[in-house]
Amino acid sequence: MGCIGNALWFIFCGFWQGLSWALAGVLWCITIIGIPIGLQCFKLASLVFFPFGKDVVYGGGAVSCFANVIWILISGIPLAVCSALNGIILCCTIIGIPFGLQCFKFSKLALMPFGAQVIYKPIY
Repeated sequence: MGCIGNALWFIFCGFWQGLSWALAGVLWCITIIGIPIGLQCFKLASLVFFPFGKDVVYGGGAVSCFANVIWILISGIPLAVCSALNGIILCCTIIGIPFGLQCFKFSKLALMPFGAQVIYKPIY
């Protein structure tokens, strides 16, 4: 499912959602203070472009919590709402359910991107 799922995801959903993360990264990188936040956006944009075979593990400390609060207030809510709406629309069809679940994963990620690590799922 990994290769085919990633190809279908990129065509139907991933391009636009990944582009929105990349745009958020560019806007954050315009300011010097926002460069670390912008770099995290670029890392997560690569996950959003091709999500199958990858998972997200949450962790972090006080700095991550502070960055998440700033992120939610400025950029997190619009990205989370768009991902959740895409997930709801995709889950209306049986074929779209795996893609909708990925959208819900990104909706959660859009609210807490700092302290999140991308791990690769083992293939059995």
